[in-house]
Amino acid sequence: MENPLKSGAGLAWPRIAVWPGKAFQTVVTLLVAFLVLAPLLPLVIQAFIDKPLYDAGPGFTLSAFHRLLTNSDFYLALWNTLLFATASTLIAQFFGIAATILIARTDLPGRRIAGSIFIWPLFVSHLVLAFGWIVGFGPSGFISGLAAQFFGEAPWNLYSLGGLSFAAGTALAPLTYLYCMSSVKTIDPALESAARISGCGPIKTLWKVTMPLLKPAIWASATLNFMLAVELLALPLLLGGPAGLQFLITFLYEQGIEANSPDYSVVAACALLLIGVISLLIMWQTRSMGDTRKYVTVGGKAARQRLLGLGKWRWPLCLAVSIYLGITVLCVLGAVILRSATSMLSPYMPISELLTFENYQALFSFPEYIRSITNTALVAIVGGALGTVLVAATAVVSLRSDWGLRKPLQFIALYPRAVPGLLVGIGVFWAVAWIPGLQVIQNTIWILIFAVLMRHFPTGLGAVTPSLHQISQDLDRSARVSGATWLTTTRRIVLPQLYLPLAACYLLLVIHFIKEYASVVFLFGPGSEMLGTTMLSFWVQGEQGAVAALAVLQIAMVVVLLGLFRLIFKVKIYG
Repeated sequence: MENPLKSGAGLAWPRIAVWPGKAFQTVVTLLVAFLVLAPLLPLVIQAFIDKPLYDAGPGFTLSAFHRLLTNSDFYLALWNTLLFATASTLIAQFFGIAATILIARTDLPGRRIAGSIFIWPLFVSHLVLAFGWIVGFGPSGFISGLAAQFFGEAPWNLYSLGGLSFAAGTALAPLTYLYCMSSVKTIDPALESAARISGCGPIKTLWKVTMPLLKPAIWASATLNFMLAVELLALPLLLGGPAGLQFLITFLYEQGIEANSPDYSVVAACALLLIGVISLLIMWQTRSMGDTRKYVTVGGKAARQRLLGLGKWRWPLCLAVSIYLGITVLCVLGAVILRSATSMLSPYMPISELLTFENYQALFSFPEYIRSITNTALVAIVGGALGTVLVAATAVVSLRSDWGLRKPLQFIALYPRAVPGLLVGIGVFWAVAWIPGLQVIQNTIWILIFAVLMRHFPTGLGAVTPSLHQISQDLDRSARVSGATWLTTTRRIVLPQLYLPLAACYLLLVIHFIKEYASVVFLFGPGSEMLGTTMLSFWVQGEQGAVAALAVLQIAMVVVLLGLFRLIFKVKIYG
C-alpha cells in the first residue's frame, strides 16, 4: 500500500486550511502598518523637501534642518523643555514614591481612600487639569484671591516654570504610584522581616531592602514621565504661554497651527528630532535595567506583608497627605466644578449669589457644543470598538502565531509611544492630503478616529498582552494536535479567555478618546469638533463658564464608564 505521506495524498486539505490564517495575519499586519506608518511617512518626507508635501515638483533639501538649528527660539524651547521635563519628573517621582510607601507599606490612617484619590488625575484630561489650576491658583484664581486676603498677595506664581512644573509633576505622579505599587505588592515580606531581625529599623529596612527592589519600577516610571512631560501640550500652552515660556511642543503648535504662513518643513524637521529623542529614551528604558530577574523575590509561597507602624508620625503624615491631595486634586477639580455652576468665581463675592445653570444650558443651546459632545461620544464608542478588534487581532498574531513578520508587527504596533499627540495630528493631516483616496475622510469623525486610534493603540495593546502571556500555549498545541487550524484555535480557545482584558482594553480606549485633544487639535473643522478642541478654542475666547461645564461633562462621562465597568465586571480598571 502506498504511503500517503510520500505520495502527497491527504496533504492538500491541511495546506488549503492554512490559507485563511495566513490571509488574516497578512491583513492585520497591513492594517497596523498603515495605521502607524501613514502619519509618520509624511513627516519624514516633508522634512527633506523644499515645498509643502501636497505641492507638485518638490526637491530634496536639508535647508529645513539648517533653518531650525539656526533659530534661536528653537534652542530656548529646547532648554526650557529639558528643564521642565526634568523638574516635572523629579516632582512626580518624589510624590509618587512617597505615596506608594505610605499607602502600601505603613499603617497611615485612611490610606485606602488616599490611594483612590491619588490616581484621579489619570482619568482627567490634562486640558481639564490646566483649566482647574488656572481657575483655582492662577493670578485671578479663587484660591489665589483667598490667599491674597491673608498674605497681601498669593505666595505662588502659577505662570512660571516652577508653577508649571509642580502642576505637571503632580499630574504625572499617579503613574509613578501605579508602577511602584504593582512592584511593592510582589516583594517577599520575608526579606524585610530578615532585615528587621538583623537589627535594621523600619526606615533603614525601607531604604536598604524595599527601595532597591523598586528600582525597575522607579526607572521605568521616571522615563515614562519624562517622555510625557516632553510631549505635554495643554499645561505648557496655558500655564507657560502667559509667562512667555516656549517649549518644543508649543514651538511646534505655534509654527504648525497658529502661524499665518507655516513653515511645514521646519515643523517636520523639529518633529523628527523630537520623535528621535523619545525613541532613544524608550530604547534606554528597555536596556537600562539589564537582567530584571535579579529583582524577582516572589517564591512559591505567598506571605502577608507587615505594615510599618508610623507611631507618633501617623497623624502628622496623614495631615500632610490630606493637604497634598486637597491642593493637587480636590481644589483643582473642585475649582472646575464650582466655575461651571457660577456666573463668575471670586472670593470677594458670596458664591450663593453667583450660582447659575446658564453654563450647562448653553451646552445644549449652541451647535458647536452639541456637535462636540456627539462627536466625542461617537469617536469614543465606534473608535474604541474598532481599536479593540484590531488590538485583539494584533496581539494574537504577534504573540500566538508563527507568522514570519510577528516581531516587526509588535515593534510597529508599539512605536506610537514615541510620537507625541500633536505630531500624530500633523502627520494624519498631511497623510490625508497626500495619500490618494483619503481625502474623503477630511473634516469627518473618521479622521479623528484615525488619529486617536494611532495615538493610543499601544495603550490598548498593553491592556491585553500581559493576560495573553499568562494563557498557557499548551492549550493551543492541544487544539492544533486535534486538527484545528491556527485561526480556529485563536477564535475558539484563545480569544474567549481574553474576555475581561478586551473589555478593559475597550474601556481604556474609550476613556482616552474622550480625554483626547492634542492629536485632533490639528484636524477638526466645522462639524467635526470634539470636547477637547471645543474647550481649547472657547477658552481662548474667554468663555470660561461654558468651558468648565464641558469639562465637568467630560469628567462625568469617564466616571460613569468606570462605574459601569466595575459594576458589570466586579473589578477596578486600576488597582
